[in-house]
Amino acid sequence: MELQPLTVIAPKIQVSEIFPALELIMSHQAISEAIAETNSQEKRNRLLPTHLIIALVIALSLWSKDSVVDVLKNLLQGLSAKWIPLGMKWKTPSKSSISEARQRVGCAVMTRLFEKLAQPMATMETPSAFLKGLRWMAIDGTLFDIPDTAENSQVFGYPGSRKGTKAAFPKARLVILVELGTHIITDALLSPYRIGERVRAIKLLRSVEEGMLITWDRGLHSFKMVKVALDQQCHILGRIPKNVKFPRVQELPDGSYLSWINEDKTDGVSPSA
Repeated sequence: MELQPLTVIAPKIQVSEIFPALELIMSHQAISEAIAETNSQEKRNRLLPTHLIIALVIALSLWSKDSVVDVLKNLLQGLSAKWIPLGMKWKTPSKSSISEARQRVGCAVMTRLFEKLAQPMATMETPSAFLKGLRWMAIDGTLFDIPDTAENSQVFGYPGSRKGTKAAFPKARLVILVELGTHIITDALLSPYRIGERVRAIKLLRSVEEGMLITWDRGLHSFKMVKVALDQQCHILGRIPKNVKFPRVQELPDGSYLSWINEDKTDGVSPSA
């Protein structure tokens, strides 16, 4: 059978549709709950309430080329009145005031909001979302540069470089669990560069469940990854390194076979078929 060329169509959303989409997925009630659960509510009436700052942090990724002040203006024109206290006399705050408000709100409420809202959303009608009735998920990781500050270098660290030199920027490692049909990130871990991708990938398996098919690349293959995934009662489809050999223990009618996966020396877990 001749393979057909793959064409990728970039999804487009009109600016006028962004705000209704935000309010549909990220409800005001969900944000209120996340604020209460992390004790992030403001102590007094403010020009920049916590609800608005949360929306601003999310919107900065939608208008990444615009200034933070311009993004805030976009929000004020597009979001419903629930986000701004009624009767408040509004004056556009300065960039420094916005930065102070972001520091006040902190990251805990954003983490909690992600935990509450990030979940698979595909239906059986969603293209490429299911394979043989199983929800198709994937684990992958990436590295990216972050600002070269003393705080970032201490927390995240620099990659290796030639003797007598230093890398230009610290690097952060991001490992994510993604629903393939929708490209929704359902779990994520951000960590220092020195922490290996496989270590973080194993922790992401906390969010997989029965009825899912999890795929990963050969760099994530390990006995422990397989065992933890099976303990979560999900299915696995993964590449393996060239040096991993599976002996044919029992041939099956469909041409596949049963084998053993050997225990990693550092895992301390008994091998299984």
